[in-house]
Amino acid sequence: MARPRSSVLRALFLLGAGLVFLGLLALGTWQVQRLGWKLALIERVEQRAHAAPEAPPSQDRWPSITAASDEYRHLRLQGQWLHQQQSLVQAVTKLGPGFWVMTPLRLSGGELDGTLVLVNRGFVTQAPPAKPNDSQVSTVTGLLRLSEPNGGFLRRNAPAAQRWFSRDVAAIAAAHHLSPMAPYFVDADAAPAPLAGQSSPLAHDASLTEPVGGLTVLHFQNSHLVYALTWYALALMVLAAVWWVWRQDRRGPPA
Repeated sequence: MARPRSSVLRALFLLGAGLVFLGLLALGTWQVQRLGWKLALIERVEQRAHAAPEAPPSQDRWPSITAASDEYRHLRLQGQWLHQQQSLVQAVTKLGPGFWVMTPLRLSGGELDGTLVLVNRGFVTQAPPAKPNDSQVSTVTGLLRLSEPNGGFLRRNAPAAQRWFSRDVAAIAAAHHLSPMAPYFVDADAAPAPLAGQSSPLAHDASLTEPVGGLTVLHFQNSHLVYALTWYALALMVLAAVWWVWRQDRRGPPA
């Protein structure tokens, strides 16, 4: 005949179950808070990315640039392209495998005159032909992005060989002896829509050599609601287990 549970065992069980329940409840609540934070972040980024282009951050702001305060700001830059110092970074996009064309832009005018910003001019499927540095002032708009140090997944950059797997601003600047370089890069916007009768650069073939801009992916993984529901469901399962044990105790041992 089964023995009834002692009061000590019953108390230990309830204490353990209570701690587990509170822990799961806290985890679910934390995920709800993270959900609110993520939704606010997505809204803030969308507002930045679609706002009118603004001037780049001043040089004294460079040390304080962060993802929370600055990433995906829509900027307008003016300067001369240094095509001879461009780098190609391996990439895979909706257009297939290829390269990002990272070209320094020497800013002209204002307090940033003479400083450099690395611009991701866009995607190509093969290395573009070499061009001389541009003496004409060009204007480019795009999104501020933070540097991607060290390399890509399981692949480290090789600056000496000019093999790049991530858009590491500091390493690219050092490899080309470029200074002073802003600590961020800019993803160039897409080219204006083609006029009637003209083909779009997106209707490309395997020999695409003109950079296609505007491919920044504004996507943020947001699974916090699923996580919150999971933790709360587990908390309810703990309550159900406590209720089942309590019910068994009320029934007493079988005759």
